[in-house]
Amino acid sequence: MVYLILITAVLIGATIVLYTKPSKGFIQFLLAFSGAYLLSVTILHLLPEVYEKSDAKTGVYILIGIFIQSILEYFSKGAEHGHVHIHGKVTKIPWLLFVGLGIHAFFEGIPLASKTLQPLVWAIFIHKIPVAIILTTFLIQTKLSKYIIIGLLTSFAIMSPLGYAIFDKISFLTKYTTEITAIIIGIFIHISSIILFETNENHHFSLKKFIAIILGFAIAFLSL
Repeated sequence: MVYLILITAVLIGATIVLYTKPSKGFIQFLLAFSGAYLLSVTILHLLPEVYEKSDAKTGVYILIGIFIQSILEYFSKGAEHGHVHIHGKVTKIPWLLFVGLGIHAFFEGIPLASKTLQPLVWAIFIHKIPVAIILTTFLIQTKLSKYIIIGLLTSFAIMSPLGYAIFDKISFLTKYTTEITAIIIGIFIHISSIILFETNENHHFSLKKFIAIILGFAIAFLSL
């Protein structure tokens, strides 16, 4: 079921682009909502679980996660929070973009192996929809063939399920569940905080963004 949910998120994002041509405001609303929800689930669910089983080094692993996401954004150019732009005619596969997005998506799936973190499944589902919208919008504006575009979107769609499957099936990795989850927390904190602080232009107050954030916080709180 988790695999289907994660893959469906990318399918929904791609379908929205192909059939509705979403506005920038709509995408920013989704980003703000997903960022607020992801941050809330991280703080309300992931953090307490990790610190309940952790030692004094947990904070270090969280910082490592923040550092890792900073590196990944160098490759992805900020696609996780709506900052992909085409410079000139793109005729080759943007490998750096997909390496960054792919690794990020893979990491997202890892903590889902914990059966006690079901709200996180929906947090990642919601987060992946606007990312898929942004990625699909970028790809259809390139000169790449439709088969390459489909292949790239399919590869992106399976990365989170792959992270979930590997961590769920390889018992050796469960020895390091707390450390790995702490790293993922750092990644989530980094990406969600950037989404919340950078989704509106010129730092002007946005009522739509404010409503999206409140909704994200509220729904996450109700999942306690």
